[in-house]
Amino acid sequence: MSPLRRKTAVAAIYLGTFMATLAISIVTVALPAIQKGLDAELSDLQWVVGSYALCLSAFMLSAGPLGDRYGRKRAWLTGIGLFTLGSAICAAAPSLTVLVAGSALQGVAGALVIPGALSILTQAYPDPAERAHIIGGWSSFSAVSLILGPMLGGLLVDNVGWPSIFLVNLPLGVLAFGLGLVGIAESADPGQAALDPPGQFLSILFLGTLTYALIAAGQAGWTAPTTLGALAIAALALPAFIVIEGKASRPVLPIDLFRNIPFASLNFASFALGVSGYSSLFFFSLFLQQAQGWPAMQAGWRMAPVFAAMAVTAVLFGRLSARYGLQRLMLLGYTLLGGAMLMMSRFEPDTSYVAIAPLFTLLGIGMGLAVPATSAAVMASAPRTRSGAASATMNALRQGGMTIGIALLGTMMAGRAVATMAQALAETGQTSSLALASVAVRRHQVPAGLAMAADDFRHLLAHAFADGFRLAIVLAGLVGLVAALVLILALHIRAQRPGPHPALDDA
Repeated sequence: MSPLRRKTAVAAIYLGTFMATLAISIVTVALPAIQKGLDAELSDLQWVVGSYALCLSAFMLSAGPLGDRYGRKRAWLTGIGLFTLGSAICAAAPSLTVLVAGSALQGVAGALVIPGALSILTQAYPDPAERAHIIGGWSSFSAVSLILGPMLGGLLVDNVGWPSIFLVNLPLGVLAFGLGLVGIAESADPGQAALDPPGQFLSILFLGTLTYALIAAGQAGWTAPTTLGALAIAALALPAFIVIEGKASRPVLPIDLFRNIPFASLNFASFALGVSGYSSLFFFSLFLQQAQGWPAMQAGWRMAPVFAAMAVTAVLFGRLSARYGLQRLMLLGYTLLGGAMLMMSRFEPDTSYVAIAPLFTLLGIGMGLAVPATSAAVMASAPRTRSGAASATMNALRQGGMTIGIALLGTMMAGRAVATMAQALAETGQTSSLALASVAVRRHQVPAGLAMAADDFRHLLAHAFADGFRLAIVLAGLVGLVAALVLILALHIRAQRPGPHPALDDA
């Protein structure tokens, strides 16, 4: 391959990854505007973000094998095309159902684009030194997109409207597709493809029904037939999936690797990282806009320290790990992540940004340590011949954790906010306090028929949202600390067994 063609391929991969990663962070600041524009409820917003994460995690396990069998270039270009189409559907969505469908299509496409990028770059750059340099640039591009997402999203929402956050992907998608069509060389290894349709179906069934149940519980209650029915299907799908994967010759999820304690504990930590760190962006946006009253652009700027600190820490991670060791940085990352979130439990509607920014920064540092440390440790814990399966499993669990985190913690947040609001209304003598509180919290609007001033009602609503946020963020922080404890336990077990282990021993 000529140098010019390789550079064109790199530009395509960088741009495609930028677009797919941008979608994760840019939509968070647009959620209140989407809620108002489509007359949606809080649970509907969970589906807007959750459908993307759900499909991304569910299809990521099969993305690599599809590229191996049918061509890595073909699979990646298909992903770019579908992502662009999904973005257009989202931008033109006349209803919430269409918007969720478009977000789901983006998630399926992202499963082809994000993991496929590394495979294509590996094929294009066989020299390890060159490949390391190119992949480092790819990682930096991903970090930049995370930083720009909330700021660009806020600017577009306030000045153009929420559909514009999806329209921005159209020129990016067309350019990435054109560059990829010209620059990327086709490659395939059909004999190595591990397609597993039954396993793929059961993984989607489990994640989909569990997510539905967790979100539905916030509307209908935990004992509602729809909630219990979805939980029952999920409870049956999970063991069936494990059995199928244990018998498959080339499973989408390498069940046998989970017999290795380091691999299992590290993947639990990756899942916890999705539940706590990745899902927190959903709650930060709602707190800043619906509890503190900031417009989208201001909220986006105020979220920037999380991404900036994460990006800077990730860039410095190589030097830090060489000096302090992978183990220490990984434990420090999860401890900072969990500790920062627990300290956020003191946030109120009138909390100064001077108090908020340092904790956002601390969280970003924790994630900037935890993400690369966990990734490196997972890859070291698996045999080299299973590196592709190990990487796909880790990323799928992380994205699946984000899906479940948004669904479960979002439902807990809404429930607490409704209870707080109902109690406050009852204390003022307002009749039908629970019904009014439910409408106010789930739709973030002042209902008709109030026996109090609208401004007073908004004040109570802001405090109710803050109370719900505090519950969600405390639970997220505890999940991060539990991950740290699981890793410490794995290290203790490891210490009882002789011999080195690169996944958990210091570098």
